[in-house]
Amino acid sequence: MTDWVYPAGTAAEGPWAVSLGAHDSATVVPGWTHTGLKVAELGAGATVELPAAGEERIVVPLTGALVATVDGVRYELAGRDSVFDGPSDVLYTGTGTALTLTAADGGRVAIALAPAQRSYPARLVTAAETPVELRGAGNCSRQVHNFGTPMALEADRFIVCEVITPSGNWSSYPPHKHDEEKDGETSLEEIYYFETRASPGPSAPPSTDPVGYARVYASDDRPIDVAAEVRTGDVVLVPYGWHGPAMAAPGYDLYYLNVMAGPGRVRDWLISDDPHHGWVRSTWDAQEIDPRLPFTTGQSPRGVDPRATIRGDTRGGAVGVPPSNQSNRTAPTSDPGTTPR
Repeated sequence: MTDWVYPAGTAAEGPWAVSLGAHDSATVVPGWTHTGLKVAELGAGATVELPAAGEERIVVPLTGALVATVDGVRYELAGRDSVFDGPSDVLYTGTGTALTLTAADGGRVAIALAPAQRSYPARLVTAAETPVELRGAGNCSRQVHNFGTPMALEADRFIVCEVITPSGNWSSYPPHKHDEEKDGETSLEEIYYFETRASPGPSAPPSTDPVGYARVYASDDRPIDVAAEVRTGDVVLVPYGWHGPAMAAPGYDLYYLNVMAGPGRVRDWLISDDPHHGWVRSTWDAQEIDPRLPFTTGQSPRGVDPRATIRGDTRGGAVGVPPSNQSNRTAPTSDPGTTPR
């Protein structure tokens, strides 16, 4: 039976703490063809390289600053201290380009990727330029960084974003799917890369074990049943099926990086809710967004205004929700392109 959960270290290869779905990944996942992820821990002054290949990539600093070189052109990525400090500079490298990454002071970096045919220009998306959304309400509130979604980035195949879920909250909820090409739905593989931390506040004991939970289950006769504890460095693959919630346990904040792509003609994220649970969305209209959001380092990311945040969408994940699946209330945003459809 195919493994869909890869705890930290189980998909490591050479300098990569995670190497899944890339053109050179040694860990082969049967049937997995549209998305990939690499994660590296870099010591001070360390460098990692990826040769040119038929895949497009986004460089996402998880901790620390980076210098990236794409086909000889140098880019400086400011980075951040933690994935819970709001968005980071990210770099889209295009398709068929060689990539070198160096961390002068050390850090951790993720590279989201997808096999691609068309090439678009390399683009540095700074933290200040990143569209940020606060989605849902109440204990379904979450923060989404939409740097690699169709309305924010010109790319060939993939859709990439980050989600922060405060302790005790649920995201990727109501459960939904995107596993067939039909009106109102696109077929997309999805990667979840997780990080966790003890929430700020009273000091957690040294023995603390920051943990979250992830759920995936069958939407048709294709078998899948995932109910996993997740911690920093863990990966869950969603080939098909209903998925959600992603749960931040009380006392622990949850982060995940989403990478989606599929075989369809259109690069879009269109979903169907699990009909048993989709009604929950309508309850958000009477609730406020969790006041702990947004998580930032004190700056005001693009699209975030405490007086004007976005409701709607099924979860922290990506833009592209059909109108029939939206919450009834959508407040203004400084970046209309990030509003869920």
